[in-house]
Amino acid sequence: MLRRFFYMADLEIYEIDSAYIEYLAGFEEHLFRNKKITQNFSRKYIGIILEINGFEYFAPLSSFKPKHKRLCETVDFIKIGIYAVINLNNMFPASLTLCKSVKIENIKNEHYRDLVRAEYRIIKQKTEQIINNAKDVYTHKMINDGSSKLSQRCNDFKMLEIKCKEYLIKKK
Repeated sequence: MLRRFFYMADLEIYEIDSAYIEYLAGFEEHLFRNKKITQNFSRKYIGIILEINGFEYFAPLSSFKPKHKRLCETVDFIKIGIYAVINLNNMFPASLTLCKSVKIENIKNEHYRDLVRAEYRIIKQKTEQIINNAKDVYTHKMINDGSSKLSQRCNDFKMLEIKCKEYLIKKK
């Protein structure tokens, strides 16, 4: 049975509670962690990409790497100029109580603030594509769980929704 999708008019950039990300990473190999020792800044997320049956979905924003130049965009891989990429196959549910909207003007490092501002301009231009692709990726995973290459590289959305509920219950 397909789920009911709700779309947000504006995508925002978020930071998500590290303890929650670590909790989910214990169940899902495709989940990107917030910050590696070698990183100066914590990972940012794009959201709310979808609202699905009461779950808000977020996707990791990753730094653009040389290998991304030769890759073409796909339903689950969107380039944000030459600044970043969004991996929709790695999106996941999170409660807004675990998220903080990033105020770009409050980023202290000028270079990083300019980078995030440039990324955000492109994200705004690609909002419709990001949301439509997220819906397609989610639906594909639900229908083809494990039977296609795309569904194999996706997070297990059903399981992550269960783990999200469990985390929120434990946190109370």
